[in-house]
Amino acid sequence: MNETTEPGTYRVAADELRSFIERIERLDAEKKDLADQQKEVMAEAKSRGYDTKIMRKLVTMRKKDPQEISEEEAVLELYREALGM
Repeated sequence: MNETTEPGTYRVAADELRSFIERIERLDAEKKDLADQQKEVMAEAKSRGYDTKIMRKLVTMRKKDPQEISEEEAVLELYREALGM
């Protein structure tokens, strides 16, 4: 690169980098807001007598394929039997 193109290239890269960083910062702020909202929902559910630990497990399970859940439950039952539970 020569002296005339190098500063311009640097400026474009710096502007693009700044844009990426600002977008990441906005997403981090949104992620924090969503996490705070989830905490509020869980606190409300807990105040109404729900077991939030079980609710979290249900949320996780609903993300999985039914076949995967069946396989996990079968292995869990096998392990329980092996331990006499």
